[in-house]
Amino acid sequence: MQQPVKVLVVDDELLIRQFLTTGLRYEGYEVLEAKDGSEALTLATRFQPDIVILDLVMPGIDGYEVCRRLRGRPDLAILMLTAKDELQDRVQGLDLGADDYLVKPFEFEELLSRIRANLRRLNRPGLQTLVAGPLAIDEARHQVQLDGHLLDLTPREFDLLRFLVRHPQQVFSRQVILDRVWGADFLGGEGNVDVCIASLRSKLGPEHRAMLQTVRSVGFRLSP
Repeated sequence: MQQPVKVLVVDDELLIRQFLTTGLRYEGYEVLEAKDGSEALTLATRFQPDIVILDLVMPGIDGYEVCRRLRGRPDLAILMLTAKDELQDRVQGLDLGADDYLVKPFEFEELLSRIRANLRRLNRPGLQTLVAGPLAIDEARHQVQLDGHLLDLTPREFDLLRFLVRHPQQVFSRQVILDRVWGADFLGGEGNVDVCIASLRSKLGPEHRAMLQTVRSVGFRLSP
């Protein structure tokens, strides 16, 4: 297992910082947070993040200036957040060297997807191979091996299995799985989870299907 991805969250709104920090740590990232541009520049030097999630509008040193100063690092991805949806704001941020742009409000799953995409562009796609018993999930190649053999999974099956592998032995309800894997705005029912679990068990085969356990009246867990 490689070292976790380092993420620096920079936003002057406490609730946003807490939301992002909690969610990213839950996903296995190493996270520090900064409340303004000055603190962000100090922490970036010490922490050496792989990616910076950077708010534009902050007191003192704003996100544009932070981006300009950090852009000297070629191995750093910068994802800018803002409540603004003006074309000129996006252009200015990208011209200063931001790698991507996400407008508030946004879905957390979209943020995770943007993080992975930007790290792939740096040839550092997640920096992890997740291992759970006979399973090995290569996040760089979006591949899963079982006892050394590739599994043919749909994108949804891959996302669900990766989510469970990240949190072995933890039990998740169908609704939590829907929110974290399908997204909070998904309009389908909890039966989608059962169908996906059944398909994964089939592909794991009779020898390993028992790793995906049903906890009666609660939900599912992965037990390597």
